[in-house]
Amino acid sequence: MSLQESSPPRPALRERVQAIDWYHTLELTPDLVTPGWLDHRSVLSRMPLPDSLEGKRCLDVGTFNGFWAFELERRGATEVVAVDLLDPRDWDWPAEAEEATVQAIGDRLAAGEGFEIAKEALGSGVQRVDRSVYELSEDDLGRFDFVYVGSLLVHLRDPVRALERVRSVCDGTLVVVDGIDLTLTLRSPRLPVARLDGRGRPWWWWPNVAGLTRLVEVAGFELTARPRVLFVPPGEAWSPPRYDPRLLRTREGRYALTCAWLGDPHAALVARPRSPCSAVAPPRS
Repeated sequence: MSLQESSPPRPALRERVQAIDWYHTLELTPDLVTPGWLDHRSVLSRMPLPDSLEGKRCLDVGTFNGFWAFELERRGATEVVAVDLLDPRDWDWPAEAEEATVQAIGDRLAAGEGFEIAKEALGSGVQRVDRSVYELSEDDLGRFDFVYVGSLLVHLRDPVRALERVRSVCDGTLVVVDGIDLTLTLRSPRLPVARLDGRGRPWWWWPNVAGLTRLVEVAGFELTARPRVLFVPPGEAWSPPRYDPRLLRTREGRYALTCAWLGDPHAALVARPRSPCSAVAPPRS
């Protein structure tokens, strides 16, 4: 009897999808879509991504279920590397975080199983590497023509250091798409500000659009286009509350209502590494 004949049959694709939680909404087959927390498919047309990435070596930082890595591959990238830190205990946790919270979020990540399911179903050639953004290095990953960083900076204690590591491997275009504080954006459209969370979960900085822009700039990039505000619709796994006037009393309630009406507020930035000659000169003494 062959090994294949003696091995237990693998669960059907639909069963494997239903067995775990999903962050990304992915169409794996014409009749099977993952029940994601967010559904990025409707904002693809507004994303600042090139129609073609033919001949480009691309990096997706913080890939999770791989939606953006697979999208870069679909747009013709020669090679796509996707990095993520698979052990949630190695994430940036506040000191007051409880073990039950770490475990719950770890269960959602499912040790990266969602990525593997999607990669297999899509017949993808994306290479995933278990790596922290703080450890990005040209020595082992090489350099990239295009880098995508999505919904990651908000989860980092030190987003500037992370972006500096991204710059160390970026030779071309950087696209950053991350959560923003909509209220701060409306109140201070030009002043870079951010709200610090850090309350028991790996949710740290919520900048306004100007703040997110400044994070990218101080890490050694220069913007090549105006930032775009995007509202990412909830997916099947997330059901924001219906309207209740009492929700308007708290920041969390207003955020939930915004997500229900418009979607999760994000900003999309396009940048490139700033050349030394374009760096700001130090003040004269």
